[in-house]
Amino acid sequence: MEVRVLQYFLAVAREESISGAAEYLHLTQPTLSRQLMDLEAELGKKLFVRGSRKISLTEDGLLLRKRAGEIIELVEKTESEFRQPAEEIAGDICIGSGETDAVRLIAQTAKELQGLYPQIRYHLHSGNADDVTERLDKGLLDFGILIEPFDMKKYDCIKLPATDIWGVLMRRDSPLAARESVRPEDLWEVPLLISRQSMVKNDLASWLRRDPESLDIVATYNLVYNASRMVAEGVGYALTLDRLINTSGSSLCFRPLEPRLEVGLDVVWKKYQVFSKATEKFLEHLQAKFLGNRA
Repeated sequence: MEVRVLQYFLAVAREESISGAAEYLHLTQPTLSRQLMDLEAELGKKLFVRGSRKISLTEDGLLLRKRAGEIIELVEKTESEFRQPAEEIAGDICIGSGETDAVRLIAQTAKELQGLYPQIRYHLHSGNADDVTERLDKGLLDFGILIEPFDMKKYDCIKLPATDIWGVLMRRDSPLAARESVRPEDLWEVPLLISRQSMVKNDLASWLRRDPESLDIVATYNLVYNASRMVAEGVGYALTLDRLINTSGSSLCFRPLEPRLEVGLDVVWKKYQVFSKATEKFLEHLQAKFLGNRA
């Protein structure tokens, strides 16, 4: 498979039309159609369902769209690294993170480097731990910020001087809002919104002292902002981390769990990773800032 042909495929998937994609790519329709047929023949799979008004993707086409996007992203990242002059500290640093206030510590490091190396650019990817680790493993991210626990065998890491506190996001007019904290039994019979992350589910199940199957889980989420909109509409109570949703002046409030449930946070990267000059410099500053403080 050629990268060029994958770009053609993605254009058709996006435009849902051969003519629209051909116009975007500055190709003739017959040329583009032939390239797509050759791609289907090469893979031995049907990628498109050609309707009367638009083209849609088959199940195999949906898989290829995901993989093609990752391939092209990695190619562009690699090309960008090799385009940088050997003597210049410049280029792209890709950082993935779940929702956590600890991102401000990474922002502080980026700010300190700005004056020294203004040609470094940062690309932030937000997602849950499963998404971040998948992209780390594929080389699409240089660093990730992960909430403990995680599989430490695969990564080197720096522990950040910060912790996140688990609690419940709720409406101010809900019965539990009158409490200073929330105990496990308070949540056994109420509708819950919880994170889809498997490790998070296990930790919370231990705290709740209940099998998740026995709870009234009405929704799951991977990023809490949209979950907070459902809480605001009265759908349920969201188990989440503190300081992610600004509840000041809103209809929502946050109450910590009791017993207190805190999690540590780490900056991680793949073991044996080869760094660009920009990522190497960024890591040096992280180590000086956070490991140096422990000496």
